[in-house]
Amino acid sequence: MSLDGIYDPDNIFAKILRGEIPNVTVYEDDHILSFMDAFPQSRGHTLVVPKAASRNLLDTKPDDLAYVIRKTQIIAKAVKQALQPDGITITQFNGAPAGQTVFHLHFHIIPRYVSENLAGHSQGQMADMTELSKIAAEISANL
Repeated sequence: MSLDGIYDPDNIFAKILRGEIPNVTVYEDDHILSFMDAFPQSRGHTLVVPKAASRNLLDTKPDDLAYVIRKTQIIAKAVKQALQPDGITITQFNGAPAGQTVFHLHFHIIPRYVSENLAGHSQGQMADMTELSKIAAEISANL
């Protein structure tokens, strides 16, 4: 998919936002939902998704973008406090050639640990939901 196009209201994040697909929530307010990635690249891989419909950063309203990046920073700080990673990667992709696979704006907060390599995204098995719930609670407690 290119950078341009029509927003698909049936993308997986839109379905999660509507409550049609379960998730392990870290934080939610009127404008964003943050939840654990079901196929984490590392322990604590968290997503931040605006509730406003937009395919990517380039078609997001500036005020919505400012809000989601502020909340991404706050949640990343909570990830840091809760999990004590050695580093944190924050990524956001625009268009399939750039690596975007879900065409709803979202940010990845990926804790990095010196002793661990990143798992491939969307490769392997889905994470254990009980374990994700424990990690989400640790992060939420630091918000």
